Amino acid sequence: MRDSYDVVIIGGAVIGSAVAYFLTANADFDGSVLIIERDPTFAQASTSLSSSSIRNQFSNPINVQIGQFGTQFIRDFADVMEVDGEKPDLGFHEGGYLFLASGDEQAQILRENHEVQKSLGADVVLWGPDQIKAAFPHLSVDDLQLASYGQSGEGWFSNTGLMNGFRKKARAQGADYLVDEVVEIARVEDRVTGVVLASGQVISCGALVNASGPRAAKTAAMAGLNVPVEPRKRSLFVFDCAKTPEGTATVNNGHLPLMIDPSGSFCRPEGKFFLAGTVPEADPAVDWDDFEVRHEEFERLWMDLAERSEAFEAIKLVNFWAGHYAFNTLDHNVIAGPHDEVANFIFANGFSGHGLQQSPAVGRGVAEWITYGAFRSLDLTPIGYDRVVRNEPFLEKAVI
Repeated sequence: MRDSYDVVIIGGAVIGSAVAYFLTANADFDGSVLIIERDPTFAQASTSLSSSSIRNQFSNPINVQIGQFGTQFIRDFADVMEVDGEKPDLGFHEGGYLFLASGDEQAQILRENHEVQKSLGADVVLWGPDQIKAAFPHLSVDDLQLASYGQSGEGWFSNTGLMNGFRKKARAQGADYLVDEVVEIARVEDRVTGVVLASGQVISCGALVNASGPRAAKTAAMAGLNVPVEPRKRSLFVFDCAKTPEGTATVNNGHLPLMIDPSGSFCRPEGKFFLAGTVPEADPAVDWDDFEVRHEEFERLWMDLAERSEAFEAIKLVNFWAGHYAFNTLDHNVIAGPHDEVANFIFANGFSGHGLQQSPAVGRGVAEWITYGAFRSLDLTPIGYDRVVRNEPFLEKAVI
């Protein structure tokens, strides 16, 4: 293992590996890349514990475009990530997202979001209660005013498949991976100069990328920097239905979408089962190693879903787990790009539950910044670190 790299990336899950892929795939970048990962099993990585979905239905144009690029990248993933004749299959199910609105305020937000989405070419429609019922007969619509449905470009896919595809291709293109833990970051005035590892090895670098997920603030603090990211816990539940509504839709060949109820609870098909979660009533920061499932959330989730559909009255829990959001306490959106004073410390943090779906566009953007000193494909400046310094949130109304 070398003792000096042009770029060192802390965190080897989907974000770090996406940055490594786009760097090594760019003919204009001729530097060396090292990814340092503390846990090669990724057992507790946000990537591995994600609900693994992607959408274009956001309120801010940048987030819509990030989603659109991610969708196309996932569609092309097998060909782009081919290594030695092997093409990774992400099993992308374009089931769509269905946002349901029950009051005037929720309906108005959907209308405003829809204008932004349509202006960028997103395949999204607005439906009233009769249209919702016609498309998804199992749903109760008496309390609904409006729905926003993504007819294509949205769905779910293999989370570990995306991560492993990035990792394998980045390695094939020359990136090095090292299993170790960064315990110290060396800094001289306004530049990071290297890292010290738990093994005792010291590695110098030209640029450092913080891709350490919920541990982002811990990583930044080693360089004397701050980032408003903390671990928040999300519990996910897989259940079986006595009488499944999957296959009953009159759109998309009978397939159901990922449905977001006005209560905040959501569910989507997961093979022959359903995957579901809800918004915690209390949402404090948690310890790094706290992965205990909040089982009380399942009862509330069940009540929400049973009120929405009789099909969800008789269900059986078959699996559950908890993962961590890398939660941006400023505005629940990613921070991408350089620190305002330490310019070779690059953030890719605070995705707040959107990291998997946003990894292609943000990985590309961070790689462009390192290579050219600017974002080229999509201007990510509004989601840069400067807004943290100014304490000006990046507004996004479609956060779930």
